[in-house]
Amino acid sequence: MKTLGFLVNPISGMGGSVGLKGTDGLYEKALELGAEKVSKKRAEVFFESLGIVKDVKFLVPSGEMGEDLIKNKGIEYEVVYNANGMTSREDTLKVLEEFKKRKVELVVFCGGDGTARDICESIGMEIPVIGMPAGVKMFSSVFAINPKAASDLLKAFLEGNSKYKDSDVLDIDEESYRADRFKMKLYGYLKTPYIPNLIQDAKALFEGHDEDMAKEGIAVFASEFMGDGSLYIVGAGSTTAKIAEVMGLRKTMLGVDLIKNEKLIASDVNEKAILDHIKDEKSVKIIVSPIGAQGFVFGRGNQQISSLVLRKVGKENIIIIATPQKLENTPFLLVDTGDDELDAELSGKTLVVCAYRMAQRKDIRKD
Repeated sequence: MKTLGFLVNPISGMGGSVGLKGTDGLYEKALELGAEKVSKKRAEVFFESLGIVKDVKFLVPSGEMGEDLIKNKGIEYEVVYNANGMTSREDTLKVLEEFKKRKVELVVFCGGDGTARDICESIGMEIPVIGMPAGVKMFSSVFAINPKAASDLLKAFLEGNSKYKDSDVLDIDEESYRADRFKMKLYGYLKTPYIPNLIQDAKALFEGHDEDMAKEGIAVFASEFMGDGSLYIVGAGSTTAKIAEVMGLRKTMLGVDLIKNEKLIASDVNEKAILDHIKDEKSVKIIVSPIGAQGFVFGRGNQQISSLVLRKVGKENIIIIATPQKLENTPFLLVDTGDDELDAELSGKTLVVCAYRMAQRKDIRKD
């Protein structure tokens, strides 16, 4: 019988849809803004996809950190840590110590980059891990592309059909992130089972003269077609920020803004604000740029553009922009909205604006 560890960060990802760019230290604020718990839903999808597994025992913490998600699933488990009340990273570290004492063969965790950092600090490369994405940013390469992919990775591990890789643990300073300053740091590595197309790459940054020229061309083209009277929901990133710069506007680099007729309507909006603004608009469009190397268009760092927003706007009104260098280093695009049906609808071939009046055809996948 294999012994595995299972751990959930109950508040991970709550800051996404409400525009907090993370939940570290802002749990109460997220609740005030109407945030819902993300990790519970992600874990439920994981276990639904996993099904009943034989000859496997999960060691879990109590309550929302583990037991509540695995009980009544027909899977053998044992509670090894009592998590009482509001939990913190100290609880995470104590759970990981129990996993080490009990010599688990693999740890499955549901959280974001902050949780990955805690695991890196505690177990390092000692025990393989599978990250189930539930955070806001998730720039690290320890995460499966979605909960179903995480279950497929675990099945491959249990069958002895997976190789391993040293995966980057990246995180940013959330205080700086909320202040629109991007500071990413490599904290270490975790050992992860690896099957191509099931686990995401780390975020990559692209710089240079050609990159700047490509962004300028995209921005000039966008500034021309954005004068059509539509309300534009403009996602995060330096490429989208360049559009605002060409228009003489100052965009939130790491947030979502609303632009109409070359005027900034609202800055750093959350899901609720987006829905309030679009309800009376005749035409609404979305402009987003994928995360470099990872390829995520939706579901990483822009949860404000939620599945509800996407359904109201419609697939035909989504405009994806990216420089040729980014596309060259991003084999395909990904979506992980948390809504499987919507992810399937968004999947398929699409055109990506990559220069002035030029586009490349790219494949969008959900898994």
